[in-house]
Amino acid sequence: MQRKKECVAMLLAGGQGSRLYALTNNIAKPAVPFGAKYRIIDFPLSNCINSGIDTVGVLTQYQPLMLNEYIGNGQPWDLDRNFGGVHILSPYQKKSKSAWYEGTANAIYQNLNFIKMYNPEYVLILSGDHIYKMDYSKMLKAHIDTNADCTIAAIEVPLKEASRFGILNTNPDGSIYEFEEKPKQPKSTLASMGVYIFTAEKLYKYLEEDENDPESSKDFGKNVLPAMLNAGERMFAYKFEGYWKDVGTISSLWEANMDLLDEQPAFDVADASWKIHSRNPLAPPEYLGEKADVKNSMIALGCEIYGSVENSVLSSNVVIEEGAVVKDSVIMSGTRVRSGATVNYSIIDEDVVVGEKAVIGEDKTIAKGIAVLGRNICVGAGASVAAGNIVDKDIKEGEEA
Repeated sequence: MQRKKECVAMLLAGGQGSRLYALTNNIAKPAVPFGAKYRIIDFPLSNCINSGIDTVGVLTQYQPLMLNEYIGNGQPWDLDRNFGGVHILSPYQKKSKSAWYEGTANAIYQNLNFIKMYNPEYVLILSGDHIYKMDYSKMLKAHIDTNADCTIAAIEVPLKEASRFGILNTNPDGSIYEFEEKPKQPKSTLASMGVYIFTAEKLYKYLEEDENDPESSKDFGKNVLPAMLNAGERMFAYKFEGYWKDVGTISSLWEANMDLLDEQPAFDVADASWKIHSRNPLAPPEYLGEKADVKNSMIALGCEIYGSVENSVLSSNVVIEEGAVVKDSVIMSGTRVRSGATVNYSIIDEDVVVGEKAVIGEDKTIAKGIAVLGRNICVGAGASVAAGNIVDKDIKEGEEA
């Protein structure tokens, strides 16, 4: 008798993340650091294991090396299993053709053999670029209770933002009668979260049909979901109430990090009842020098603070030298801010050196945007980076960028 899993999760983590610019030049978007000691992918992986789903395929494509190394055998998330666990799924050469993933639906189609190995009744499709805590087992129960063919997690969004999302128009019982992909004039504010549960046989059927349609763009939102709706399949919205943030832009990534700093944070990463697992680096406890001044900030292990840090999120092994000032910023692992430098309303990537008396971003206002420094660059002494500017190469001493 074939062993089977009730539900297999497929996590789409191959996106380029082009709206994060320099932060994703060399790594996949789900590998971008978040909240001092996490990476974005920690959240859906933790949601899976906390929901009792222990078989996860992670579909990678763009710049996968760091993501592959980070996930490893899945042990930090309790996903190192003999039967199931976490698996990295990259595009591979087949007998007839070799193909990159063409869209979200095609990515899953190319990995149907992986899903079928576990003979699941249900398949959970996830995105790798959202920050949230969600019990997928409750959504699965709703899917089973309504005898749905597809259930789409949805969240209420402000009307002015609704045109950025796939919008679900529903009947009083939650059944979906219309799906609008990024409508100019939305009829409702119920937005798809990019989290789907399919009854496995229906998923296989519609992915096969979509793959054989030469006109299709091979996308769930644009093609597969509308096709199911047009065919009269049972489709239901599952309303999610809680914190959910798409961190696909510089501003949303910065905002989500700042949300962690509120006295009563909108999103609590320290909630013991829903642990967010991560692969933490080995590092000593953080060290505060005699003149260090730290206010309302998250400071990870290995940090050395000799200057001033306010309302900021610092990942592991960051050094803030004496006389340096960091405010309203996100500083990622291994970065050093030298003496006399000021950093305001900025995101600084991993292993950056900010030279003495350099000025990054603008004080007192976010109106001109977030300044961004890409990984492994050096900013010379006395150099400056204007608010809203994105820099991915070294800046010479005294230079303006």
